[in-house]
Amino acid sequence: MAIYLVRHTPTILPKTVCYGQLDVGLQTPYSLLFDAVLKQLPTQINTIYSSPLIRCKLLANFIAKKNNAAKLNFDDRLKELHFGDWEGKSWDALPPNELNPWMEDFVNISVPNGECFKDLYSRSVAFFQTITNNNNTIIISHAGVIRSILCYLNNKPLVDAFSFKCDFGEVIGI
Repeated sequence: MAIYLVRHTPTILPKTVCYGQLDVGLQTPYSLLFDAVLKQLPTQINTIYSSPLIRCKLLANFIAKKNNAAKLNFDDRLKELHFGDWEGKSWDALPPNELNPWMEDFVNISVPNGECFKDLYSRSVAFFQTITNNNNTIIISHAGVIRSILCYLNNKPLVDAFSFKCDFGEVIGI
């Protein structure tokens, strides 16, 4: 019995662009990357939970199709941090008077018209606590959600969330 946290594969946006809940596509061809993710998962998957954003949804649908027995569920609580006014903008173009305070305390300070990491953590953990069947369950999501769940499970302060490695296409068994 296990739960697997899976981060989506690389997006089409460069690292210089701020995106969280902005619905962006994946780098192609992604089928080879999807196959690599699939090889890290058990052959029998009972349930798949996924962020409804396309970068997760494509991978979730691929895994579900390869595993006919898997139940597929999309949940808004698995979306990445909402970057509000910053969505789709270059990190370099963000006003320093907004960016700097957030960088100093991303846990508690919300992005303008968005959320703070504590908000993301609350909804991620609320989702995680609802999982009743943890027998080969897959959660396909984003780095922020995965790090939130790992902070919760390891009783780590949120400020240490980035100590958890979470690469594109990575599978973390818990």
